[in-house]
Amino acid sequence: MMSLDRVARLTAATACVSFPVAAEGQDANPANGDSTKIVAAAEPAPPIQVAGITVSGYLEASYAYATATEDGTINGRLYDRFNDQFTLNTVKLAIERPYAPDRFTAGFRGDVLLGQNAAVLQSAGLAIGTQADITQLFVTLNVPTPNRNGVQVKVGKMATLLGVELIETVANPNWSVGNQFVFVENFTNMGVSVEHKFNDHVDAQLRLMNGWDVVQDNNQNKSAMGRVGIYPDTLTTLAVTGYYGPEEVDDESADRSGVQLVAGRKLLPGLALWLQGDYGREDANPVLPDPTRAATWESAGAWLSFDVRPTIGIALRADYLNDQQGARTSGVLGFPEHDGQELGSGTLTFNVRTWEGVLVRPELRYDHSTLAAYDGKQERMSVAFSAAVSY
Repeated sequence: MMSLDRVARLTAATACVSFPVAAEGQDANPANGDSTKIVAAAEPAPPIQVAGITVSGYLEASYAYATATEDGTINGRLYDRFNDQFTLNTVKLAIERPYAPDRFTAGFRGDVLLGQNAAVLQSAGLAIGTQADITQLFVTLNVPTPNRNGVQVKVGKMATLLGVELIETVANPNWSVGNQFVFVENFTNMGVSVEHKFNDHVDAQLRLMNGWDVVQDNNQNKSAMGRVGIYPDTLTTLAVTGYYGPEEVDDESADRSGVQLVAGRKLLPGLALWLQGDYGREDANPVLPDPTRAATWESAGAWLSFDVRPTIGIALRADYLNDQQGARTSGVLGFPEHDGQELGSGTLTFNVRTWEGVLVRPELRYDHSTLAAYDGKQERMSVAFSAAVSY
């Protein structure tokens, strides 16, 4: 199940209702960096540079409306959880000093989010306000290597290695984030990461961390996450990511483990396809809906993005989550408590870039659950509109 701190954050965020993008989002993480450029909805604005330090960011506001809602919330959703309301989603500020990979150098990065998105991203053990979060803050130490790519050692808080979709919505093909982002992946890691690009075809990252979405460790054991990226050519990305470690509060005996496979391909100029599959497992523990047995979950997602013209793009997403014992969704984000459900959604997003530096996104989404999870219904339709400007 989700760790108790994250359940509390997500549930509280729901209850309170009664462009550095792609290349720069999440530190241009190798897990999401070059590959995410294929599907990013917006191009990054030229960054501001002062004394070798880059300053950039974006701000975003939105409106969403859905059927089958209760108490003004769109349950099961994250950034678009407020029904029939205008929302100040994000004001982001990123500050970075890059490192040089061919010599002994150091760099740093800090990402601060303000707004209603930040309320559901906060890590336990770090509080700077109910609608503020430091999503990343780390130092990078580079050790040169013969291939001149260097080995990077990062220490601090970093975005996860998991997933196609990023924290920064403007870097994603769709505006709303899918069920895999919300329920299967973590947001951030606090720890140390060792990363190396072996050549143009292979890179790897290995992390030792306090746990999922915690700054201060909630138990006595550490967790690990690793990723291997394979790039057969300039148009294709393959990645395998795995994780292992205890994530529940004061419980070192219940480990969470899993693997994720991602494949991306640029099919034609302006046309890209992404596939993601996940399998996860958590040992039996008192937090699970059935504390007497281990819980497992599987999910799959597909994204197709196409630029009709330079200023207009279309993105389609379909995802499926089989939360077999309710470990990932029971009692979270307004869902009822349960011992298993299957979720699916289909999303159509228009990415309009008519105004320089601005991304306008009308979106239509369909959600389905095997439970009567949406105000007593199994299906729901929603529409949304967002506007973001980068700086």
